Amino acid sequence: MTGVDASAAARELRAWLGRHPRWVGAVFLFCLYMAVLYMPFDILLKPLYQEIAEAEDVWFGIILRGWAAKATEPLHWLVYGALAWGLWKERTWVWPAAALYVGQVALAMLVWNVREEGGRGWPGGLAAFALFGALAVALWRYGSRGSRADRSASSAPA
Repeated sequence: MTGVDASAAARELRAWLGRHPRWVGAVFLFCLYMAVLYMPFDILLKPLYQEIAEAEDVWFGIILRGWAAKATEPLHWLVYGALAWGLWKERTWVWPAAALYVGQVALAMLVWNVREEGGRGWPGGLAAFALFGALAVALWRYGSRGSRADRSASSAPA
């Protein structure tokens, strides 16, 4: 059985983070955290101490509760896992996928703030929409620059 070389993994992570702006690194680390730590906890461990009726999951700003929430949690796990893997492997499909997902989050933040009792109304919703919308646009633009290999090839002398 082979072990994981932690120092080699740390070197690879530093190299990956060095190839991208810090904000892209933050998006990657967030997706990795959600895929590896939070979503498994939410799906597998929370039911041990939380009633299913108390579960909540949000899509497009609509809060799903109970079994509807539990049924959609694996979709979030899949999204975060796919985005983390796609970012790590620098796949070209990941940039529009991440931009679309974050765009959905922007819309969700607007809808949630306006419709939910605990929301901050239109001002809070528009502020959150602007913040996440800007991130979605930045992801789209960053990805439209081409893959790392494409960027390296285009900057090489002819």
